[in-house]
Amino acid sequence: MTARADVSRRDFLRTTAAVGAGLTVATWLPGCASKPAVAAAGSGLVPNAFVRIGTDDTVTVIAKHLEMGQGAYTGLATLVAEELDADWSRMSVEGAPANDKLYGNASWGGAMGTGGSSSISSSFQIMREAGAAARAMLVAAAAKRWGVPAGDITVAKGVVTHAATGKSARFGELAAEAAALPVPSKVTLKDPAAFTLIGKDDVPRLDVAAKVNGRAMFTQDFKLPGMLTALVVHPPRFGGKVKSFDATKARSLPGVTDVVQIPTGVAVLATDFWAAKQGRDALAVEWDESEAEKRNSSELWTEYRALAGKPGLVATKTGDTRKALGAAAKVVEATYEAPFLAHAAMEPLNCVVQLTKDGCDIWYGAQSQTGDKGAVQKALKGGLAGRVANRLGIDAERIRLNMLYAGGSFGRRAAVDADYVLEGVAIAQAIDGRAPVKLVWTREDDTRAGKYRPMFLHAFRAGVDERGRVVAWQSRSVGQAFWTLSKSGVDDAGVEGLSEIFYDVPNVQVENHIASSPVTTQWWRSVGHSHTAFAKECFIDELARAAGRDPVEFRRALLAKEPRLLGVLNLAAEKAGWGTPSAPGVGRGIAVHKSFNSYVAEVAEVLVGKDGSLKVQRVVCAVDCGIAVNPDIIRAQMESGIAYGLGAALYGAITLEGGVVQQANFDRYRTLRMNDMPMVEVHIVPSTEPPTGVGEPGLPPIAPAVANAVAALTGKPVRTLPLRA
Repeated sequence: MTARADVSRRDFLRTTAAVGAGLTVATWLPGCASKPAVAAAGSGLVPNAFVRIGTDDTVTVIAKHLEMGQGAYTGLATLVAEELDADWSRMSVEGAPANDKLYGNASWGGAMGTGGSSSISSSFQIMREAGAAARAMLVAAAAKRWGVPAGDITVAKGVVTHAATGKSARFGELAAEAAALPVPSKVTLKDPAAFTLIGKDDVPRLDVAAKVNGRAMFTQDFKLPGMLTALVVHPPRFGGKVKSFDATKARSLPGVTDVVQIPTGVAVLATDFWAAKQGRDALAVEWDESEAEKRNSSELWTEYRALAGKPGLVATKTGDTRKALGAAAKVVEATYEAPFLAHAAMEPLNCVVQLTKDGCDIWYGAQSQTGDKGAVQKALKGGLAGRVANRLGIDAERIRLNMLYAGGSFGRRAAVDADYVLEGVAIAQAIDGRAPVKLVWTREDDTRAGKYRPMFLHAFRAGVDERGRVVAWQSRSVGQAFWTLSKSGVDDAGVEGLSEIFYDVPNVQVENHIASSPVTTQWWRSVGHSHTAFAKECFIDELARAAGRDPVEFRRALLAKEPRLLGVLNLAAEKAGWGTPSAPGVGRGIAVHKSFNSYVAEVAEVLVGKDGSLKVQRVVCAVDCGIAVNPDIIRAQMESGIAYGLGAALYGAITLEGGVVQQANFDRYRTLRMNDMPMVEVHIVPSTEPPTGVGEPGLPPIAPAVANAVAALTGKPVRTLPLRA
């Protein structure tokens, strides 16, 4: 398999300028027609759009995926370095320019972006080929220089060697000569048995040192001369709009330079953050709330329960569920509820926007470059003010997105409507591009005016026969849809993880209701799986109890045709000591789920105090994610997903009173604290399958595993999140 790209002359010239440090170098992708990699003397080798080898032996990987703490930079560099046989200590990574033709994500239909646990899975082949092409060119250059067959040359840790003559050269010494040679149209990749980096535990992350010593550039660190800081006051209720405002007091404060209205509220600009915040606090805004959300959370839940009592749009139908339920020896019913959740990333939303005669530059943790760029282009086309319109125009080539580190995201920075980026652009337009603008959302902004994981209700009915087998399964989900619907009108994110339950049940019907509210929603780590796995796996435990069966044995029988799910189930149960007595007051629960093509099972051990308090003491996780490119990062991501999901399961909830969000900061929107974190064991299933996602699949099983542990100890099913409620 070889990678191909349709590269126009304009894309070629523009991208080489971006990745070649100003030198005119070729950026042909592996698998394209053989072309020479041209470079100026001493400039090094740039064989494709993903690799740059300098004369100082540094190998720079151009990463098409955002590094937001998940380890993408290290993973992508590992793939290149493995096939290149590079010296890991000489590896570095840079964020790629926004160009979906060169850096598109195959998992996103070719759009450039990071999400869906797709960074490594979508790049596994192309990044290896990029490294292999560079290696082949270095070997060819050495063979030409020394007059020896290329097949007699070996490469290891950044050194090219011909053992018979004792000649050797570092990558940097051969880079310029290699750049004059054709880029191979086909490359041979390593046999996995020869891997020296992929699958190894001793590969240090490339971003740790920079984050520890302060060199890592996050948006909040980024500054431009003359830059102004902007804060926006948003409507207190979703769907509200600015009716009028009085900025007299705000404008009188030291440091405040401008107060401007934008589509989402009123922005205050100042010479520093504190002045902007004081200016915003001094604003008097009257809101038009004629179309705003004014209901309480309790009223929304009442509406959801009513909808769940009616047939919905059918997402999946196998067999005759109605008939099978009627003939079942026992029918079990249960309803599960999961609230709105904030993303609560460590670094709230921000971006820096500069409008000049040369175009529009934006610096930020860019997670969805193609979508953001399109949204910005549309905004500039429809809303440029004054002289900026005359000098900038709407040429997409002059909208440049510059990727910085992001302090977390969990899906928030990949907003479908590019909301916070468009806020920054609108503010820069409103001041006619007079100065660069850094838009900053405070923690309170992020919590009260953000986009949430939708609240969801899942109503289940299942039939069990005389032998305890599940013969019928019906589920109805109710919640807001925030992106695309299927051809039948079903919210795909509302039923993912349910449309294919993987359990062997002959009669299945999955239905969906879409609720309506002005509350803004957005994908959240693991998207729909974050609530569907909770409902599904808790219901499976309830069915096991109804059938008088052990939860693990019950699942084993239902997963006999799903060997990879069965594999992680058995591994987690074995490592957790399932079936052995637990300590007094400690319950043990299990859950297994497939998401993002990875298979995860988790066992939670939970201490329930006499006062009803919960303490999750231990979590055992088994994951099958195909080839483990970076095992240490996989373990870290499983631990991260467990921690993030556990915090939400125990405490997370955004609630409304009269349509107003009741949480603002971590005092009322509590996340997992260090003393809450359990001991976590992660066991990776050895595999030769292609790598799959790890950033999100660790999250879905944790809430049901904990809930099932509580139910096992107390005898009472847990059907509502958060558990502390």
